[in-house]
Amino acid sequence: MASPSAHVDTFTRDHLPPAHRWPAIEFTLPELRYPDRLNAATHLIDRPVATFGPDRPALRTPDGETWTYGELQQRANQVAQVLTEDLGLVPGQRVMLRSPNNPWTVAAWLGVLKAGGVAVTSMAALRVREIAPIVERTRPAFALVDNRFLEDVQALDDPSMTIVDYATLAARAGRKPGRFENVGTAADDVALLGPTSGSTGAPKITMHFHRDLLSIDHTFGRHVLRLAPDDLVACSAPLAFTFGLGSLVVFPLRAGACALLTEAATPVQMAELVARHGVTALATAPTAYKTVLRAGRERDLAGLRVAVSAGEHLPRSTWEELRDRLGLRVVDGIGATELLHIFISAAGDDIRPGSTGRPVPGWRATILGPDGRELGPGEPGRLAVIGPVGCRYLDDERQRAYVHEGWNVTGDTFVRDDDGYFFYRSRTDNMIVSSGYNIGGAEVEAAIGTHPDVVECAVVARPDSERGSVVCAFVVLRAGATGDAVKAKEIQDHVKRTLAPYKYPRDVRFRDALPRNASGKLQHFVLRGIVEAEQAEQKEKVR
Repeated sequence: MASPSAHVDTFTRDHLPPAHRWPAIEFTLPELRYPDRLNAATHLIDRPVATFGPDRPALRTPDGETWTYGELQQRANQVAQVLTEDLGLVPGQRVMLRSPNNPWTVAAWLGVLKAGGVAVTSMAALRVREIAPIVERTRPAFALVDNRFLEDVQALDDPSMTIVDYATLAARAGRKPGRFENVGTAADDVALLGPTSGSTGAPKITMHFHRDLLSIDHTFGRHVLRLAPDDLVACSAPLAFTFGLGSLVVFPLRAGACALLTEAATPVQMAELVARHGVTALATAPTAYKTVLRAGRERDLAGLRVAVSAGEHLPRSTWEELRDRLGLRVVDGIGATELLHIFISAAGDDIRPGSTGRPVPGWRATILGPDGRELGPGEPGRLAVIGPVGCRYLDDERQRAYVHEGWNVTGDTFVRDDDGYFFYRSRTDNMIVSSGYNIGGAEVEAAIGTHPDVVECAVVARPDSERGSVVCAFVVLRAGATGDAVKAKEIQDHVKRTLAPYKYPRDVRFRDALPRNASGKLQHFVLRGIVEAEQAEQKEKVR
């Protein structure tokens, strides 16, 4: 049963999925049993100030700007005052945030929570046609927008949404004393509406409670990442992406650590920043680590105490290369926007190369077959998890597909070994069946990726009249390499030498770049669309 809500505007409570479609929620660790009244901002900034002191650095930028914990708290309080006193926000109203990673965005996000509002995250890279459906569905009353990214929000021409640019916000905030009593929200009041990254099509809107924001720290943060107050953390993901929000805000603030906020950086530029600023903890995607290795810049990562990889499958070859060159044992993990952060992972001596890991304390996982039955070790099937956070979509029939008999079913194909380690095979929608063989797209991608001329690749199924489907590979080559028939044959032979020969890509296509969404995640569905459109065109010609 839901706790009495502090929300005056009841939109989010009113639009939660029906209770019978929720996944099971479990609080198996003592620290996950929260009181009924809980404002996450109290635990993310107010208590850290009291614990670690107001003068400890909380946020840094590459150009030398530093905000202490005390300054961040004051500005978050000032934002809350602007929202409530100047703009008239009442608890439960939505506030859209649109900005790259910078200190004011963190202050704005915390200020929204303090005021009892609901943050609606929007990546700065999104354009009008991508923002419009988010606004239409979440109905924000206010938008706090970095001045450089105003145009697309203004183009929405939504009279129900008050837009405040960061310059105006900072000026108004500067006139406030910076003292604010946090709204006494319920632990299960919605604090965040997070659009999914859209790697499988139209984004859904996930709904996360105040307690969820602390749960990810009490699970992955405390048991796997284990930040210390002297850590400096960097992450390539935007704060609007929950991987970035956890890595740059929740985990560092709870640990008394400092976050280095970068608005935009290529993988090589990020590696340079890691070396220049003395970053000790880095979270990024597998492609970024591979790019750094290919560029010969891995020594820039030598000062890292911990490196986290998520967002996509981390190939074993990349993991071993970083270990062999740097002694760096990358922490792999799988998470989901629906579940807010990482739920399967391993660190240190618990790492088993090639495996994503085991369920993080506080979570449990299984493998489901096509009929929903739990499968045993060695049997590939759909990954399903249960923990303190669960999928809740805002008015979306896809809730039915994600939740099955209490399990959150992630859309990934995994296999579990006898020791409880989980091994990634593919996205459920990227399993290629060719001549009766099941071929995991990720496995082929990993093999192609070990070719010295390949920067990145993506594999999808291409329909074939004889084999049902064949492996189709889209490949980006290093600068100077020529993408021709000779190179395609070279890659095919390389895969045949690396994997069982039937898994090689019969169709190799070279591209300058691969499609990615605003959070940097590879969009296999776009590539499948290209192939499907070609097939449809060929059928039309035959007619």
